Amino acid sequence: MTGPATARPRRDAALLTLLFDVASPIVAFYLLRAAGLSTFLALLLSAVPPALSTLYQVVYQRRRDSLAAFMVGITILSSLASLIDGSPRFLLAKDGYLTGIAGVWLVATMRAEPPIVFLFARPLLEGRIGPNNESWDVLWERLPGFRRIWRTASVIWGVATILDAGVRFVIAYTLPVDVVPALNGAQYAALFVVLQVATNIYYFRAGMYNPGSALYAPLSPATDSASP
Repeated sequence: MTGPATARPRRDAALLTLLFDVASPIVAFYLLRAAGLSTFLALLLSAVPPALSTLYQVVYQRRRDSLAAFMVGITILSSLASLIDGSPRFLLAKDGYLTGIAGVWLVATMRAEPPIVFLFARPLLEGRIGPNNESWDVLWERLPGFRRIWRTASVIWGVATILDAGVRFVIAYTLPVDVVPALNGAQYAALFVVLQVATNIYYFRAGMYNPGSALYAPLSPATDSASP
């Protein structure tokens, strides 16, 4: 199991990479527009920074980031499709495809062992919740309620990101083109905040943050001694 001393630097690096991948296309787009490039060309070129970030992770850090590769793949496919019809709005809708497919993926994998939301949360929370800093492998194996929490969280995140995708499609095809990239970035921040608040309220009500809650009762010595 990865200890807290190694998990935190990796977590911080992952968050910085995510921030760069979300923010750099927005900054690049407006800089290119200010330099006089057309909206379509600025959108195409603004996809370069996150693509280079992914290449760096794969080539130099030997890291296979499937989420980043997925995002770059969608960017490339949407760029190629846009070249056919010359539509900048198709490029703007790329974020809708990203969150829509991610949402379907989250819901579809809710029955996985464990769900993908569990894997995302584990580096952030393992060792900080539950009695005696138990490994999440133990919690997953012994606590039906713990498994139910992460399956429910998968549905919450999945449905929210699917709804988010619908809003992005509306924005991409109805609002002025030059304001859409900034709105897309703001929407990522809003989605993250809303989901963090909603899921943490659910975790609190489910007893995940309380080591003495009924959720962890099967781990108590009395329960173990009563087992045949």
